[in-house]
Amino acid sequence: MGNAVELEAGGRTVRLSNPDKVYFPERGFTKLDVARYFLAVGPGITRALRDRPTTLERFVDGVEGESFFQKRAPKNLPDWIPTAHITFPSGRFADEIRPGEIAAVLWAANLGTLTFHPWPVRGDRTDHPDELRIDLDPQPGTGFDDAVRAAHELRALLDEHGVRGWPKTSGGRGLHVFVPIEPRWEFTQVRRAAIAIGRELERRMPGRVTTAWWKEERGERIFVDYNQTARDRTIASAYSIRPRPHAPVSAPLRWDELDDIQPRDFDLATMPVRYADVGDVHADMDDHAFTLDSLLELAAKDEHDRGLADMPYPPDYPKMPGEPKRVQPSRAKRTEPAD
Repeated sequence: MGNAVELEAGGRTVRLSNPDKVYFPERGFTKLDVARYFLAVGPGITRALRDRPTTLERFVDGVEGESFFQKRAPKNLPDWIPTAHITFPSGRFADEIRPGEIAAVLWAANLGTLTFHPWPVRGDRTDHPDELRIDLDPQPGTGFDDAVRAAHELRALLDEHGVRGWPKTSGGRGLHVFVPIEPRWEFTQVRRAAIAIGRELERRMPGRVTTAWWKEERGERIFVDYNQTARDRTIASAYSIRPRPHAPVSAPLRWDELDDIQPRDFDLATMPVRYADVGDVHADMDDHAFTLDSLLELAAKDEHDRGLADMPYPPDYPKMPGEPKRVQPSRAKRTEPAD
């Protein structure tokens, strides 16, 4: 696999073992190519991860091998990489790495990390998100263009409520929109805001958008995955590499670009060229912090005026107050007692 190499990263030297190991056989990209990619977009991915507890998605044998998520900081963590103490829904806790510099990203890349999954919180306030993340997930029969149409309507909705979102590709067929918020609310409140957004998009785009948690009810629509705002649910960071054969990346975008691009435009080879040309188009996101007050008023209107209750949590969650029965609709019908 070749001898180890040393890379200079922000004033530190990071050792990269097996640099010639092929991670993406279809494209021929190696572990060293991955590390050089992260160096090329260094300020951007550092901005996306800075001070956030982060789960590492590791592919030690490349994208065709097995992978795993590492939530707890490895035992061999260098003393210059800080950690954050986070609590899971079960009540258990962990210390996760908190990347603050590009050298930390390269150190994780040496472990086979392609995708970084940061929490929407900072290390000093791990119970109070500072990002509202909206996941527009195309269901079978829909695609990226459908997600773009939903994103334009989402942008208008956010504008009406006095907040602004920053869009990016998921690295697959979907779109993510991040809204920086004041860290005043807990996860359950931020989730309420995400549900309210999804329900309003359903009303504005009937037959095209859904918040249905159960796949059998979604149809050929864009699913607003409101549970991505629940505690311990994360979304791939901007500039993360996604584990697909062509080595796509999650690409930050400007709103005026959405109609002219496709997710495959952004990969391990093309993103450094784009970054050198336009830089980090989300660089100003951290300069803003919006209030959720108006969106929470929309949530209250749904609950009180329209009689819309809470929605199911992920299956591994403990039962939450006010949550409806967590039973698949078709299964619930089969188990209903006869008259």
